[in-house]
Amino acid sequence: MGDQGYGISPDVIDYVADEIRSVADLGVEIGIVVGGGNIFRGIAASAYNMERVSADHIGMLATIINSLALQDALEKKGMPTRVQSAISMPQVAERTILRRALSHLQKNRMVIFAGGTGNPYFSTDTAAVLRAQEIQSDILIKATKVDGLYDADPVKNKNARFIKQITYKEVLTHQLAVMDTTAICLAMDNNLPLAVLNMNQKGNIKKFVCGEQVGSLISSKFQI
Repeated sequence: MGDQGYGISPDVIDYVADEIRSVADLGVEIGIVVGGGNIFRGIAASAYNMERVSADHIGMLATIINSLALQDALEKKGMPTRVQSAISMPQVAERTILRRALSHLQKNRMVIFAGGTGNPYFSTDTAAVLRAQEIQSDILIKATKVDGLYDADPVKNKNARFIKQITYKEVLTHQLAVMDTTAICLAMDNNLPLAVLNMNQKGNIKKFVCGEQVGSLISSKFQI
């Protein structure tokens, strides 16, 4: 949404597409999960007397809107892309089918997984871990607006310490709010490494993929 407060910023989505293309040009197979908070936040909406299940369904539909917008931006840059939705809507997206997704990836098409898990009460983070595990990803990168993990909120605490490497269990023990508990546990159970980096820093995703030390890494191997 950029600085708009809500909706889709053409400049931001163009920037994101460029960042993704820089990695695709390396020959990397890419699956993408997009959130929907710029349009509607399901959990927050429950505070306005909307029933949680309905709110979460609206949130999932918002991810489909964002996925279609990202697909358009990517294809304008010459990158073949397919949107697969966990919520059936054949007029605008394929149904999420693992074998079809793997086939697209093998043919150098990017796959955008939309609609979350298709179920309420599950976050986009959990959906991302689920899809990453299904397509046997080497790593899941959470591209966000912060540099990585801190032991406290760096906005509120000037002494917050940056964490370069950490285990899943320590993330859960210290209640570090990088992803929800379900997502972290699912990644831990399947030994899926997680990276957290700042997407607003141009080139960060490519740097990480090329082996530079960018952001924070969560796996089973590291201690604080």
